[in-house]
Amino acid sequence: MSSTISSRKFLTLSALAILTGIASFYYVTHVEASAPSAVPPAPAVDVVILQPQEIRTWASFSGRLAPVESAAVKPLVSGTIQQVLFTEGQQVKQGQPLFVIDPRPHQASVQRAQAQLATAQSRAKLAQDELKRAQQLIAAKLVSQSIYDSALSAHQVAQADVKQAEAALSQAKLDLEYAHISAPISGRVSRAELTIGNVVEAGANAPLLTQIVANDKFYAEFNVDEATYIQFVRNTKNTREMPVELTLASDSSVTYSGNISAFDNRLDTNSGTIRARAIFDNKDGALTAGMFANVRLGSAEKVQALLVPERAIGTNQSKKFVLVVDENNTATYQEITLGDHYQGQRVVMAGVNAGDKIIVNGLSHVRPNSLVNPSVTQAGAAAAVASNP
Repeated sequence: MSSTISSRKFLTLSALAILTGIASFYYVTHVEASAPSAVPPAPAVDVVILQPQEIRTWASFSGRLAPVESAAVKPLVSGTIQQVLFTEGQQVKQGQPLFVIDPRPHQASVQRAQAQLATAQSRAKLAQDELKRAQQLIAAKLVSQSIYDSALSAHQVAQADVKQAEAALSQAKLDLEYAHISAPISGRVSRAELTIGNVVEAGANAPLLTQIVANDKFYAEFNVDEATYIQFVRNTKNTREMPVELTLASDSSVTYSGNISAFDNRLDTNSGTIRARAIFDNKDGALTAGMFANVRLGSAEKVQALLVPERAIGTNQSKKFVLVVDENNTATYQEITLGDHYQGQRVVMAGVNAGDKIIVNGLSHVRPNSLVNPSVTQAGAAAAVASNP
């Protein structure tokens, strides 16, 4: 009996202990749940304050180099090539001898023309004397009018023969001069297409002897789309003031500076582009006609623009955005429209205004409409950008 009573007391005490533990756990849990949770601190972010900057806008195109001057050297007289006075690839100056075509036939033509001129001049002298005598006789009424008219006509014919002989002599001398072929321009000469001993013919089908390309300056020819052309031309009075930068497609280590030479006078309706030519000095002698080039066309005048660092721009599918910090230090999502690249930054066409604070780091851990702790950075970046061309 006593053991039964003891067992009941033990069970009763155990049950009370369990109930007490459950009540205590519930109380503690309830109190902790009802206590307010600690608010995490606002994340620190760097911001840049947008300020309008004066910049030059640029557009990029692909082009090809073309010579400013070039000449195809062809014979102007027929004959046998006697001398070739240059080597392939040589730098020649305007007027420098290149070829000699056998001059002997042309020297003979000059001598023959000189003789014909002497004969014509002698006949003209005789006709002039006959005319003077006829004038004296007609004045004394010793000859008829027809005799005087014949003398006058003979004198006029003789004078015409002299002029014809003089022209023939000039042509013969010119042909003799043409037998010595000189460089029409300064530049680099190509190989001799015909060498000593070849017979050449003048005229429309005259063969090519060599070519010369002026290599002190080159054109870069490229096609500008209609929208860029309108944008650039509308904001300038003189298109020749537009700066152009060129780098070779195969080597971008050297940048050549030039200016627009001219735009074409019409738009190509098939491609929607207009042909442009910029001129460059061949400062290091590396440029050659036919090379591919990357061309950057700059606006003639600088414009006001808002610039945003590349790292401040986020992508949301096909849209671009930035996080703008308002007066309450709240980061707000702002979709933007971007323009050209400019020295590691992007021109913003729409979406933000001057004076806005743009978060430039921490886009991955800052959510829109959340508080942030901003600190202004790159205070001098805007001034540095504005000072660059």
